[in-house]
Amino acid sequence: MAKTPSPDGAAPESGRSSTRRDLVESQIVAEATRLFAERGFSGTSLKDIADATGLTRPAIYHYVRNKDELLAKLVAELAQGPVLALREINDTADAEPLDRLRHMAQVVAGQQAAEPSRFQLLIRSEADLSDDLAGPYLQGRREVLAEFVRVIEDGVRAGQMRPVDPRIAALSILGQCNWVAWWQPPGASAEEAARVADALADLAVASVISSGADAAVRDSPAGALAQVRRDLDLLEQAIGRADQS
Repeated sequence: MAKTPSPDGAAPESGRSSTRRDLVESQIVAEATRLFAERGFSGTSLKDIADATGLTRPAIYHYVRNKDELLAKLVAELAQGPVLALREINDTADAEPLDRLRHMAQVVAGQQAAEPSRFQLLIRSEADLSDDLAGPYLQGRREVLAEFVRVIEDGVRAGQMRPVDPRIAALSILGQCNWVAWWQPPGASAEEAARVADALADLAVASVISSGADAAVRDSPAGALAQVRRDLDLLEQAIGRADQS
């Protein structure tokens, strides 16, 4: 099998060249994500992406054929990645519905908080998606919604959640989680992204939990520990505000 040539036309060195290629491809994807989010897909050219990565336009063709290929890669990751993670959580046989809902909300909110630009670009580029991309993208959104509807239905049947409309409740929770991408500053630390995800997960559970289940959770060791953590977070925020003033 012929080896992929390097941008300058020289034959690549196997391991070292592969590592460099991976790094350059990651940089290309990162810059394409940023530019698509800022300018939209139609407002970004492949030359813009090449300039942002420090490559010449001829050189970038060694890594990607066109910007449509980049968008396809991003759409596939953002549309299918969450579905697989949520389905795995929902299929955990010994997990209670409330625990599954909290974990699922953490996953969605955590992804948005960690990489807000990626999710912004998807919303801004919806009108530019070809039929081949729009189909999987919309299917992925439907499947994500279905997993949240499923866990809420399970929770209502188990008496852990109030008798809410599962679809409306699922859309409300997803709306909270997805909006993170629009107010979370880019470049947040892993700790900050996790803190945001935990807060959104608590709000998701609080929006549907039944009064009986709420009391049981509060009285459990895990519930007491979670309350202590929330109190510590509030105390830390209060100290931070006091220091700033």
